[in-house]
Amino acid sequence: MHNHHSALDLVRERSPERPVALVRPDAVALAGSWFQQNFKGEVLYAVKANPSPWVIETLRDCGITSYDVASIPEIELVRSVHPKARLAFMHPVKSRRAITAAYFDHGVRTFALDTHEELDKILDATGRAKDLNLLVRLHVSAEGAAYTLSGKFGVSVEQAPSLLLATRRATDELMGVSFHVGSQCMRPTAYQAAMAQASRALVRAGVFADVVDVGGGFPSVYPGMVPPDMDQYVDSIHRGFDDMRVHETTELWCEPGRALVAESSSILAKVELKKGDALYLNDGSYGSMFDATHSRWPFPTKLIRDGESSTLLKPFRFYGPTCDSIDHMPGPFWLPEDVREGDYVEIGMLGAYGVAMNTRFNGFGENDHSVVRDAPMASMYGLARRSIPTPRSEEPSVVRFPRAKGRKTRRR
Repeated sequence: MHNHHSALDLVRERSPERPVALVRPDAVALAGSWFQQNFKGEVLYAVKANPSPWVIETLRDCGITSYDVASIPEIELVRSVHPKARLAFMHPVKSRRAITAAYFDHGVRTFALDTHEELDKILDATGRAKDLNLLVRLHVSAEGAAYTLSGKFGVSVEQAPSLLLATRRATDELMGVSFHVGSQCMRPTAYQAAMAQASRALVRAGVFADVVDVGGGFPSVYPGMVPPDMDQYVDSIHRGFDDMRVHETTELWCEPGRALVAESSSILAKVELKKGDALYLNDGSYGSMFDATHSRWPFPTKLIRDGESSTLLKPFRFYGPTCDSIDHMPGPFWLPEDVREGDYVEIGMLGAYGVAMNTRFNGFGENDHSVVRDAPMASMYGLARRSIPTPRSEEPSVVRFPRAKGRKTRRR
């Protein structure tokens, strides 16, 4: 990858024709260190959020040793960068061949499930192994989340006791519970509520959990979506854990994805045409801006031009480069009113589920990459102190920054 101080330096030097993913390893390292210092348990990076090798390398170097993986390719990716990493196959539905390969070829011992059928599949595919760590995925309420992730996976509270008991009997190693409160969770207390539901299910089953995995859902900062301070989330989880009926040796896990990588990348896109309030870019919803289309997230933007521009901002909508009319990002995206063909636009906070969801539809989607040293457009960890406008007005949001606390102490 190339190295530049900022997007403007890159434009001055190269005037790129293809979109450029601007990556900030320092942002990943800071977020990873923050979780390790503040979360009193094991931090597993959710690889699906950004499976770039440089992300794994950065997290490895800052001390993250555990990873939430959902497929054999993700397992192979982590093993290629971090051979001694602890891997947890947390997808609740896996093929028998994938389970067998994970266990016998890659040394994976931790598997998630949410049905008796999946439990039987895991046991059969591993030769009835007794050294498995098995986590039961529970269905919990997801109030306050931008994405509700409880529709596809998770055993209901009513059906959980029998599955928990069967899972407890199936392994001589760790048995635990996991859940997901939903992506981009805006309510810290959602974790406490979910942990209370998990605790009730364990009590009804008459078993103790060796692991309580609170999953992901930790948020980042986007226009119109400024979450509470991150320390409120870990404080809520720690209070919920203290209230659960668990052993003194019970382990607490979390699976941050977005919160570790959202700030780490932006996309530099070129304006190919201006048509009224619409800008046609060389990147779009089939590229790095899936969420901008399907969830209508108005990511922060700034004009990159080697010269002066208007100080008056105007709301724009974007179209991507493909021939599909769905390739439309309604925004609004606030940019100087004199933006024109040939200008570049930097679209921020795309480190999570941006490059990861890129396709090659219509022959587009190829990105260049460059490491940049400037700060992300917003931060939960103090790398940036820039306000970003909300999607409903020109009033800036206030970005808050928690202070890092003391080193974690694992509960054992």
